[in-house]
Amino acid sequence: MIPAMKRQLARWRLKNPAFAYLLEHDDSELVSVDCETTSLNVKEAELLSIGAVKIRGQRILSSESFYVLVKPERRPEADSVKIHGLRPRDVSDGLSPQEAVAQLLAFIGGRPLVGYYLEYDVAVLNKYVRELAGIGLPNRQIEISGRFYDYKLRQQPDSNVDLRMATLNEELGIPALPRHDALNDAITAGMMYLALKKRGFG
Repeated sequence: MIPAMKRQLARWRLKNPAFAYLLEHDDSELVSVDCETTSLNVKEAELLSIGAVKIRGQRILSSESFYVLVKPERRPEADSVKIHGLRPRDVSDGLSPQEAVAQLLAFIGGRPLVGYYLEYDVAVLNKYVRELAGIGLPNRQIEISGRFYDYKLRQQPDSNVDLRMATLNEELGIPALPRHDALNDAITAGMMYLALKKRGFG
């Protein structure tokens, strides 16, 4: 299905015209996005925090960033807390997932999305986006791990490619920010995108 047909179908399915701006594609900037959740199983996962930052040209606009804590329906379990460090009391005053996602959508607009294993984050977000707007996120998506994979295979066609974030940071010369913080991970993914773009994989 060609993009124009996808857009037309999305317009037809849109149940809330307040979100029509998502269909107005804007390539002047990108948005790097990351979510911290209660589970890696999309069906079970609830949002705990969302971080996003805009990218314009070769610059990450850290002054134009987005970060919210989200109150899940169920208390984060101990195994989950060990990963992201967000305790029940940390998110007890968070936004509802619907309000958090609505604010994120206003921040993103029609801009393309960048992320490290973005497919997972989009799948979790879409559970709420579909509830709000009647459609999934229509934004173009740029997957960092896929770009890095192509970059490594160009260098060594028969190699096994390590796609762990720490490996990408080291290979691309990116400073390691504290992990499992949604905004830090969004900024890191943005830096990865720019580093790969300089290498011809943007």
